[in-house]
This record gives sequence, structure tokens and C-alpha cells, in this order.
Amino acid sequence: MNKAFRIGIIGADTRASWAQLSHVPAVKSLADTHLAAVATRNEASAREAAEAFGADRWYADPLEMIASDEIDIVTVAVRVPAHRALVEAALKAGKAVYCEAPLGVDLAEAQYLQAAGKDAVTAIGLQGRLNPSVRRAAQLVADGAIGRPVSARVVSTSGAFGPVTASGYLYFEQASSGANLLTITAGHTLDLMESVLGEVSELQAHTPTLFPNPQVFDTQQSTTREVPDHADILGTAGSGTAFNVSVIGGVAAEDAKFDFTVRGTEGWLRLRGGTMFGVQGGDLTLTSSAEFAAPEASALQGPALNVSQVYTCITTDLRTGSRTTPDFALATHNAALIAAVAESGRTGNRQRL
Repeated sequence: MNKAFRIGIIGADTRASWAQLSHVPAVKSLADTHLAAVATRNEASAREAAEAFGADRWYADPLEMIASDEIDIVTVAVRVPAHRALVEAALKAGKAVYCEAPLGVDLAEAQYLQAAGKDAVTAIGLQGRLNPSVRRAAQLVADGAIGRPVSARVVSTSGAFGPVTASGYLYFEQASSGANLLTITAGHTLDLMESVLGEVSELQAHTPTLFPNPQVFDTQQSTTREVPDHADILGTAGSGTAFNVSVIGGVAAEDAKFDFTVRGTEGWLRLRGGTMFGVQGGDLTLTSSAEFAAPEASALQGPALNVSQVYTCITTDLRTGSRTTPDFALATHNAALIAAVAESGRTGNRQRL
């Protein structure tokens, strides 16, 4: 029971993958986790990743890794359409599962996987809510340090979903992929906001496609964008806080920012930061009119910072039987929230949740 949990990461390759930037350094930074294996669908890339990242084993067949007795936690860090088959296989093998967000290509798929994992320890990659500064902000609100929160304003940006893309990222432009500005950037943003203010009870959204034919820079052609690349969302959260969220794609590196201000009856707080990966991909700075203890420091930076917090939660839950990890139930809630945003964007109607 005192041994480190053995992690197997599906999708960890050396070609600037999300797993390379976040999961691998997070796992290697923690005493309670060990990088036991990596898996891709290509023998050469799997072998290369194992050597580069110091994994014990490599697999060209992710299902073979899932079945191995040498793996305790399966991490699924591949494109969204592949999530269902891999997550389902890991659950059937009796493994704990950490899946990147969104869990499925739509709400129905998320609900299916939540039901399949109801008796398992599961984790969803909505890691922004576990950022130390976000947790401290949530504590300030819960303790009444700024009084009753009455309004919130969020600006959340991403380097993706702009006027230029690359051929390797064309799946982001397809509605069927389940991976777009709403499910990724808006999904992480709204989840972080809910972790501070409480759940959204109603919303109304404007979700235009500002760049319907982005240029593919490596082929010098254009493509058709089937999904929104901008979202403005108004609504009510928690005990009645009015919020206004702007989610903006296609920003330049120098313009990438996240800015979340909450005003209460007795004060205010503000979370600021920004990365090209979106709010989930880095640290935030908390300021407030109320006094507060500084959030715990971490030696990690960038995408690995918040991801490491998820691994800490899942290993704690495995050891103690607690339920502290953002899990598949949260993933389904987030999918329902994004479905409401999309529906309001299509129809212009207010959605109640």
C-alpha cells in the first residue's frame, strides 16, 4: 500500500503532445506516482516516448497496456472520439481512470461513461478548479470574506480557434470531434467559475463563428469551421451571482490572458493569468480586498502544475476511499452545461439547468 501507484499514459508521444507537456512531468514530480508505461498506436513513437520520458514499458497497443497487471491508473490523453473505447476498456479491466476533458464527444457519451464508471475511482481533466489560487478564492467566497458575491466578469482566451490553423489540428474544426472552443475553453472556464461561485442555474449565450474559413498555414488552403470560435455567456450562478463570461479564440501569445473578477457586498477578489493553452494550462495570481493566506507554492509550472493536483487527488482517494477527485459525474455536469450553451447559442433562448 505504500508503493507509488503505477501510471500508464495513452497518448504520450514526443511530438509536442499534451501528455508530454502536462501528464508526464506531473507524474514524475510526485512521490506517490510512477510512470510505468506509455502507449501510442505506433511502435516507433511508443518506444521513443518510453526512452524520452523514462517509462518502464511501452505499448503499441493501448488495450494491451490497459490489461497489464503492472498498471494501476490508466490515463487517456488522446483525441476525444477515442475516449469512449479506451475508458470503457480500462473500467472493465478494473483500473482507476484519468481521462482528459471533455469525457465524450457529446452529453450522451459522457452520461454513458459516467454510468460505466459509477463504482470506480475516476478523474476528469478539469484541473483548473484544483489550482491553488482558485481553491483559495473558493475558500474566501465560502467563508464570506467578500460578503455575498453579486457579480462576476470573466475573460478567457485561447491561442486555438482563430483565423489560422494547421492540418494536424483540423479535427478542432469538425463538430463531430467533440473538441472545440465550447467543449474545451468554455468548458474549463465555466467549471473553474462554478468551483468558486457555485453551479450555474440559468444562462443565455451568443456563440458566433467569426472565422468560418480559417487558413491552413502548412498547406496554404482554407477549411470550413463547423463550430463556434467565440462565446459570450450571461447567467446566474451559486446563490444568485450574475456572471458575464467572454471566451475568445485565436489570440496571439502576447494577448493570451485569463481575468476573473468577483464583486461582493463587502469586497472583491480577482484571479489573473494566461497561457496559450487556456486557463487550465498554467498558474493564476489571486488578489483580493480581503486578507488571505498565500496559496501553497509548487515547483511545477505550466500545464503540469494543475494536472499534478489531479493525480494527488486520485491517489489520495485510492488510498483512503475518499472522493476528492474531479470525477466523471463532474464531467457529465460540465457536458450538460456546454450543451446548454450550445443550444442557447443556436436558438437565442435562455436555458435553465
